[in-house]
Amino acid sequence: MTKILMVCLGNICRSPLAEGILKSKLSNNFLVDSAGTANYHTGSQPDPRSIAVARKHGLEISHLKGRQFTANDFDTFDYIYAMDQSNYLNVIRLARNEDDRNKVEMILNLVHPNQDYDVPDPYYGGDQGFENVYQMLDEACDIIAERLS
Repeated sequence: MTKILMVCLGNICRSPLAEGILKSKLSNNFLVDSAGTANYHTGSQPDPRSIAVARKHGLEISHLKGRQFTANDFDTFDYIYAMDQSNYLNVIRLARNEDDRNKVEMILNLVHPNQDYDVPDPYYGGDQGFENVYQMLDEACDIIAERLS
């Protein structure tokens, strides 16, 4: 079974949205999860605005619970997608070797190769920011699903 992890800062906005989007595009032969590099929201539901934008697009993510990324995630997951440069660097700092580092990629590099564009954190913005993030992640998750299928 192929295992994919989505990582953002708090695991309540971008990464649970990415988890829900990718799960909807893959069969049950895949495990998709999400985590945050910080422990601010461990055990919390996704942000209500992430839940709302997911529902608008026919996805249910309200059952997800925030958790913090750990070095053990390198043992569990085959692919680790970071939402922005800061999260990428935080994950890489926990890498124990080159194999760990090779699992980590900026998610928007799938859409814009080698550009290292960030998925903007919509937390302090309005509802449109969550919709914009949804569209970015949906495009990236299409590419992930295509590559893995």
